[in-house]
Amino acid sequence: MSHSAAAAHGHDDHAADHGSLKSYIIGFVLSLLLTFGSFGLVMNGGLSHTITIIGVVALCVIQLLVQLVYFLHMGASKSARDNLATFLFTVMIIAIIVGGSAWVLYNMNVNMGHAM
Repeated sequence: MSHSAAAAHGHDDHAADHGSLKSYIIGFVLSLLLTFGSFGLVMNGGLSHTITIIGVVALCVIQLLVQLVYFLHMGASKSARDNLATFLFTVMIIAIIVGGSAWVLYNMNVNMGHAM
């Protein structure tokens, strides 16, 4: 394969990793609907506190998935696996750091006692 053919082939793979205008518009509209849905749940005031929290968290998770799929192009396709693996590794590292910090702070609070 010549250098120009390899470069063209690599360019095609890179272009395939990015979404079309249609997918960006779909992602944008879904993001707006989910944001307005969360806002509506909070501003409604007629629902119980528990239902509101559960609804906002559910819409938040859906919003996260929409962002990952439509804007960060994460998925199960062969070209998106590297991005997905990097994202999952990052989530794991953040969970270890935040969880470990919370554990250390909790144990320090319990074991130091209050001298007041």
